[in-house]
Amino acid sequence: MRLPRVALVAAVVALAAGAGPGAAPAAGPSLDAKAWLLIEARSGDELAGRDTARQLAIASATKLMTAHLVLERLKLDRKLRAGRYEPSSGEVTLGLQRGERVTVRDLLLALMLPSANDAAVALARGVSGTVPRFVEEMNRSALALGLTDTHYSTPVGLDGPGNYSSAHDLGSLARRLLSKPQFARIVDTERATVHVGNRPRRIVSRNNLLLRLPWINGVKTGHTAEARHVLVASARRKGVELISVVLKAPTEHARDADALELLRYGFGLYRPRVAVKPGAEIVSPDVRYSGGALPLIAAHEVKVGVREGQRVETRVRAPDEVEGPIRKGEKLGTVEVTIDGRPAGAAPLVAAHGKPAATGWEKFRSKFLKPALLVPIGLLVIVVGLAAARRRQQEHAAHE
Repeated sequence: MRLPRVALVAAVVALAAGAGPGAAPAAGPSLDAKAWLLIEARSGDELAGRDTARQLAIASATKLMTAHLVLERLKLDRKLRAGRYEPSSGEVTLGLQRGERVTVRDLLLALMLPSANDAAVALARGVSGTVPRFVEEMNRSALALGLTDTHYSTPVGLDGPGNYSSAHDLGSLARRLLSKPQFARIVDTERATVHVGNRPRRIVSRNNLLLRLPWINGVKTGHTAEARHVLVASARRKGVELISVVLKAPTEHARDADALELLRYGFGLYRPRVAVKPGAEIVSPDVRYSGGALPLIAAHEVKVGVREGQRVETRVRAPDEVEGPIRKGEKLGTVEVTIDGRPAGAAPLVAAHGKPAATGWEKFRSKFLKPALLVPIGLLVIVVGLAAARRRQQEHAAHE
């Protein structure tokens, strides 16, 4: 099989320029929140925002960094033993008792759905041994990730000096976390049963939008007296995933309304486009020995959401030549779709029909009876024939 063929097909959706990498976000809608941001999860493009670098208290959105470190350092099926935790009045907790064993997965569910503070502390101790050491890790990780508007003093998010972030940094961190399938599944969970010791407990997400709307798939709420109402939300529609960040909204209702307005505004910037049709013939590599070509078709549709001015490209990775036996539907390549050079989707390329293994005669014919070989062989036969005829003539003359 030869090296893969790579073909590139490009199309510009419209002439007007859209928001690209590094572009300043558009003003967007007018919201009640003090600071807010809307980004595209795939590219990180900022679509709209206000005071995106403003440092504000973030309440339980702090737990995004807690989750980030946990996913980097601990296996989900590992069991941690809870230590002592004495909550203040009004704190949300899982009710962990000292010595109870809980899996990291269940603690993460409790961390992200009901926002249990004792789960955050148990995870922090599981990663670093103590809460102060974990907070140091949080700040080192923030620097490493380029979150320059961020500083932590707690893994929980309770009000206190030195615990703040910005809409920009929270959007960047949420985007990174959502690229992890384990995290994406957890924050897209409405309800779950977690096991604390021998006691199963039913937990429910505090994200009202997740509970109400099927296209919302995360991420984290927060509320304290200083931070007011915070929501980092994610949603997927039209083949696009968006992340909104709303900081210091005056009420829970205003928080949810602001996030919805942002997301609906963002999706309105996109138009769905079928970049690859299911069953479409994409490329036809040659068939070794038996000759002819084998059509490779797209196994499924690739639909993307495209903003004005974005460039859609289709890249085909497939062999120049294939060899039987090949089953119908066998994967032999890939068609990839990019938007402005970034991956946006892909579909396998599969054989449109089967091809049997080449026969011995087909292999012989392909190897020895190629036109490039037939010409010199033919000339050699002619030369040998002429020489033989000449010898016969000479022998005949000698006998006479």
